[in-house]
Amino acid sequence: MSRATRVMVTGAAGQVGVDVLDVLAGAVPLGGDRSFQPDARPVPEGEFEVLGLTRRELDVTDRDAVFRATQATRPDVIVHLGAYTAVDRAETEEATCFAINAAGTESMSLAAREVGAHLIAISTDYVFDGNKGGAYVEDDVTNPLNVYGASKRAGELLCSSDDTIVRTSWVMGVRGKNVAHVIAERALSGASVRFVNDQTGTVTVASDLARALATLVRQRPGGLWHVANSGTTTWFDVAHYIGEILGRDEAFATAIATAQLDPAPLATRPIRSDLSSEKFALHWSALPDWRDGVTRLIRDRGAQRGAQ
Repeated sequence: MSRATRVMVTGAAGQVGVDVLDVLAGAVPLGGDRSFQPDARPVPEGEFEVLGLTRRELDVTDRDAVFRATQATRPDVIVHLGAYTAVDRAETEEATCFAINAAGTESMSLAAREVGAHLIAISTDYVFDGNKGGAYVEDDVTNPLNVYGASKRAGELLCSSDDTIVRTSWVMGVRGKNVAHVIAERALSGASVRFVNDQTGTVTVASDLARALATLVRQRPGGLWHVANSGTTTWFDVAHYIGEILGRDEAFATAIATAQLDPAPLATRPIRSDLSSEKFALHWSALPDWRDGVTRLIRDRGAQRGAQ
């Protein structure tokens, strides 16, 4: 009998991290779809031996600590989810953002190489400027418009060519803070929302991303991969759809332009940064449609709160 694959997960307390821990333990996370098996193989209990490290347990800006952690655990695969994700705050905290997203990712790559582990690092659609006029594929030229995107692009460049880099976008899960929860709370309270309809992208439901990452942990392909739910959308469409799920009428969500945001966000967002996950789909299978994923998220969000 072969031994379990040893996986170290950074950022294990984040909204993707908690779902990755569930998936690697053979469980279906909140908001998950049991039938979504991109590599056509369920994850059985005991296939993976997982060490989840939170930000408090591992400061990725401390290179010595990163090396000590990998040397102590000797993982086969590292799923690096630890990141600075406050997009607007990054504009005034550039040094901190780069220390985590660029230098921290470089440390993980170097440490992984030293112990013979395969690194899977998470990046973002914000490495693109949005001027392509269509969905971005892995080989498209990057040109980030904000500090966060620039830090993630720097992290990509500091990785080894053997590492696997996963770009994803508009991530939302049942657990953790994200815009889906804000919209749902407003819908349930009887309030209304205003969201932009001139920013196009791809939603990624954390539970589906987690299952896709389990496939990449098994396969360790290396290189760049775009992983997001199927279908492009706008933030207004997401808000309108969540309102519809929760029984609100057309008046719940109002479409506005980015220029109408008050106060204006500090970070410039790309107008169109949807990711094409065709490469992933050709090797395994496409992630479910974003509406399906959001429906599951809202369903299990309600069930979780009802149980509390």
